[in-house]
Amino acid sequence: MVAALVLLVAFLVAEVVVAVLAGSLALLSDAGHMLSDVGAIALALVAARLALRPAAGTWTFGMHRAEILSAAINGVTLLVVSVIVAVEAVRRLVDPPDVAGWPMVLTAVAGCVVNVVVAWMLARADRRSLNVEGAYQHVLTDLYGFVGTLVAGVLVITNGWTRADPVASLLVVALMLYAAWGLLRDSGRILLEAAPADTDLAAMRTHLLEVSHVREVHDLHVWTVTSSLPTLSAHIVIDDACFADGHAPRILDEIQACLAGHFDVEHSTFQLEPPGHADHEAGAHA
Repeated sequence: MVAALVLLVAFLVAEVVVAVLAGSLALLSDAGHMLSDVGAIALALVAARLALRPAAGTWTFGMHRAEILSAAINGVTLLVVSVIVAVEAVRRLVDPPDVAGWPMVLTAVAGCVVNVVVAWMLARADRRSLNVEGAYQHVLTDLYGFVGTLVAGVLVITNGWTRADPVASLLVVALMLYAAWGLLRDSGRILLEAAPADTDLAAMRTHLLEVSHVREVHDLHVWTVTSSLPTLSAHIVIDDACFADGHAPRILDEIQACLAGHFDVEHSTFQLEPPGHADHEAGAHA
């Protein structure tokens, strides 16, 4: 990620200079998107560093959520940049300025090469992390944008169709909006503590009820602390006799093994209760 960041910064400076000299909005929109790429990777590096800190004090889960906040911020930046570029692209569709085609083509080819290299670098990281995926999506949409800019430059050179430049910019906008929606949707689910999208709560409850001596399951909560860290808590009603004969610890082992084996949930907390306990629980647990 550090190598990718250095490479993008160097190319960003060169692209801004060429875009201004050529008067190309497509190149400027690509540069704006690349600026968000630079910010995305820098933020991802900071968030990854914070996530490595161990749990301590009031931070009982450590700072794992920093990665999710980073992914959400990356989604927002994609959204903001896409709106700015869309407004300017529409203005240039109505009143197209003169655009130099060759600088567009040459810069777009260089941009494609740089983004392919950067995308390859980021693809080698752990993309199960929404933080890394956010940075990767930034770079991938930038690559598609350079392809569009390349096509627009060719059209300007061959046909003199200067509106190809803002049209390519609108293509970049569509790609950014798509990537932004995915990041905001996934990070929003985690921040709002929804159950993971692939979690079947009914099946989970059924598996827990199939464990011997388990009578009822309630207060079942499933959420995600950060990417690849699903967490569960539940109240498990078991037979009275299990508390007297020392069988309760064995049940706890069985239900934890059930969740880890069938649903890949390794961080779980259970409250084992006798059948009559629910009658005098607080309202929030009834």
